[in-house]
Amino acid sequence: MKRLACLLLLAPAFAVHADPAFERCLAGLKPAAAAKGVSAATFDRHTAGLQPDPSVLELLDAQPEFTTPIWDYLAGLVDDERVADGRAMLDTHRDLLARVASAYGVDPETVVAVWGVESNYGKTFGKRPLLVSLSTLSCSGRRRDFFRGEFFATLKLLQDGDIDAEGLNGSWAGAFGHTQFIPSTYARIAVDFDGDGRRDLVDSIPDALASTANYLKRAGWRTAQPWGFEVRLPPDFDTSLAGRTRRRALSDWTARGVRHHDGSEIALSSLPPSTQAALLIPAGRDGPAFLVFRNYDAIYAYNAAESYALAIALLADRLRGGAGLAAAWPTDDPGLSRAQRRQLQQLLLDRGHDIGEVDGMIGSNTRRAIQAEQRRLGLSPVDGRAGRRILEALTSP
Repeated sequence: MKRLACLLLLAPAFAVHADPAFERCLAGLKPAAAAKGVSAATFDRHTAGLQPDPSVLELLDAQPEFTTPIWDYLAGLVDDERVADGRAMLDTHRDLLARVASAYGVDPETVVAVWGVESNYGKTFGKRPLLVSLSTLSCSGRRRDFFRGEFFATLKLLQDGDIDAEGLNGSWAGAFGHTQFIPSTYARIAVDFDGDGRRDLVDSIPDALASTANYLKRAGWRTAQPWGFEVRLPPDFDTSLAGRTRRRALSDWTARGVRHHDGSEIALSSLPPSTQAALLIPAGRDGPAFLVFRNYDAIYAYNAAESYALAIALLADRLRGGAGLAAAWPTDDPGLSRAQRRQLQQLLLDRGHDIGEVDGMIGSNTRRAIQAEQRRLGLSPVDGRAGRRILEALTSP
């Protein structure tokens, strides 16, 4: 009787968490999943007990590639720490990467750069349960048709044995594994490079890196060609010519006065003068400028955001030994590396702000603490942004 009483006491708590609308939605998705090859047994097994996570809906319109200033975005993704770790990965996996390059024609530095940006070389896969996120997005918010496709693709991957349900976590939008494939891309592109009979991008580095190279190859990667390079524009240059899809012959850009960032002529011996190139000026005339070729478009296809593609491309250049950008971003408050972000968080903790763990991730608690310090110090704007100005203000005696 005592056990029954306890169960009765707990019953209302379970009822509070039930979401009838979500359960109806899942039931309605079952026939559509079956049409995609997901068996009833698979569907029932992996949807039993699922409850929605409304917090993912808030992230639909808050992707950092589109909401973060590019100098902040790149400062955290292409920092000395990620370069050093990437060079270590190049050394550790030298033989594997050589085999990947031979099989798919994509250079090791680009493949490792994708790995570094997507999961920090396998250190950060994402913490959100994939089935919860995708089922929520399949039933609520915009782009439901897209997310339903990803949900069904995940169930099919589970059914086929490519992935395991236990610990299947990823980003809020469903990307997962070492190089963060979305499930439908995983189904189309992933390869079994280690020969164990499974396409496993979660626990197999060979499968993950080879699959990334396969993606880039299928997106149009051209072996031994550059993604692009930084350039200098003449003072009177018509910036309306810029844009990733506004391609012109390389000879046309040079005739208009476009030069290497150091002012030297662009040698046309390494690339045919007819090679199509586009001009990017992601922060306007006063910031860095780039001529980009077909391989930049292949990187862009991985995640359709200019800042993302530049992060991959610039990190790959650094991994090859490049010095980084020559031109400065047009801001008087540059972005912070991850080490600097951790330093800033420690300074905020030392001043009594409850921001949680010092991890270099600028979340809402850190932003609120920055705002409080900006007000105290009389800094403007009071925007909670983690930039060089607030760091220097807090480190000043």
